[in-house]
Amino acid sequence: MSNFANLLPEVLKVCKEVGEFQLQHLQKVGLEAIEEKTANQLVSFVDKNSEQMLVDGLKTLLPNSTIIGEESAPENRTLTSETWIIDPLDGTTNFLHGLPVFSISVALFVDGQPHLAVVECPALKESFTAALGKGAWLNGEPIAVATNPDLKNSLIATGFPYYTFGKMSEYLELLEVFMRSTQGLRRMGSAAIDLAYVACGRFDAFFEMNLSPWDIAAGILLVREAGGQVTDFHGKEDIVFDQEIIAASSVIYDTFTKEVALKLG
Repeated sequence: MSNFANLLPEVLKVCKEVGEFQLQHLQKVGLEAIEEKTANQLVSFVDKNSEQMLVDGLKTLLPNSTIIGEESAPENRTLTSETWIIDPLDGTTNFLHGLPVFSISVALFVDGQPHLAVVECPALKESFTAALGKGAWLNGEPIAVATNPDLKNSLIATGFPYYTFGKMSEYLELLEVFMRSTQGLRRMGSAAIDLAYVACGRFDAFFEMNLSPWDIAAGILLVREAGGQVTDFHGKEDIVFDQEIIAASSVIYDTFTKEVALKLG
């Protein structure tokens, strides 16, 4: 299929079905049903069943595609001609504590480039979608990154380190810089939502370390199609398998990146 954008409604339909399943179990998962994969990385049957639902649905749409997912093939770093990169439940800790800030993140990479993206937020009733060269949308309405040109008037998002603490001192120093120079910092607990919020202008910028490809794959396309920039801390654009990310509106990108690179680069 040459026009992959035509798949977007079907991909969104699959994500919504997974979201309905998750809502059925919100605040109903007991401690006995939760595993800790590594320190502070939780997983439940909801994650696993959600991923299987995604895999089944997406493979039906593109039978020859491959899948890189958090619960299946997490070590895979090979992009084939058609590769789905999926996070069935981004924000598992939020979900397990009953916080409604969690999402389903799906991206389709074709010949190494992102072509489709969905970040579905079931409890928030928001669907972020994008298609390469065609724009980005929230619940079907076009979205764009923020236009504020000044760091002092910006709202910044980040994610706290929770299992790798090698640059904790530098990270805390950077937080202090932004606490003093912006209107505030937010930590949502779902990188996919952070990126979606940059895409629609709620956040001016986002940075985080120690991320996995499924955390950012969909958000990369969302932000770029909404007019923003996405790179690593040094300006590299091909970052889906890297572990650091900056996403920002184009007007604030240079100033923001300079501050991040100074402390964490």
